[in-house]
Amino acid sequence: MINNNLKSKKVVAIMQPYFLPYIGYWQLINTVDEFIVYDDIEYTKKGWINRNRILANGTAQYITLPLKKDSDYLNIIDRQLAETWKKDKAKTLNKLRNAYLKAPHFESTYNLIEKIITYEEDNLFHFLLNAVSLISKQLSINTPIIISSDLNYDTSLKSQDKVLDICQKVNANIYINAIGGKSLGLYNSEEFQSKNVELQFLKGEISEYQQFDNSFIGGLSIVDLMMFNELDWIKNELNKFEIV
Repeated sequence: MINNNLKSKKVVAIMQPYFLPYIGYWQLINTVDEFIVYDDIEYTKKGWINRNRILANGTAQYITLPLKKDSDYLNIIDRQLAETWKKDKAKTLNKLRNAYLKAPHFESTYNLIEKIITYEEDNLFHFLLNAVSLISKQLSINTPIIISSDLNYDTSLKSQDKVLDICQKVNANIYINAIGGKSLGLYNSEEFQSKNVELQFLKGEISEYQQFDNSFIGGLSIVDLMMFNELDWIKNELNKFEIV
């Protein structure tokens, strides 16, 4: 549930753009006053920037955006989708269709995902930003999305210092991170307090739902959630979390 303390203060989150991320990402966007998405941060392998998982044949399987071969040190904004993506779009859509054709909300969800997948954009960041914007609209999330490079912050800073500089640029009182940031020990609350920013973490409480006749598999792409559930139910789930 939303903490009443958040209502009188400016609350922000800062994240990388992810490909069709799980509901926790959307809970975070929905909770804050401004959602800042990094375009000028180094692309990381084996994360969720260009891949996610769906339910296929009763198991969690990956769908992936293929990237053009390039330096591992480029920022997300400088990465491009591979030329093969023009053909791989159809394969990805077929995989989604085969996986979810009999799901109760297939038609409405597939129509949205088809718009995302067929979007004519080769730049990885802009492709992902379009997807985030379209799904936010579908979920009635109206939080302003700010691109990090528009903030004129000190890009030479790293990790926590980078976050704090951005928070000060947007006059944030509270910075909320996903709960994973707490377990990894990425941030020091005292450092945030010294800059007059309160550090908080969002811990999602995700309800199980019916996935055909399979045992429930959590943490899948928002696509899975939308295929099996009414939008009103999903919107209610957006507020099921704990601030710690």
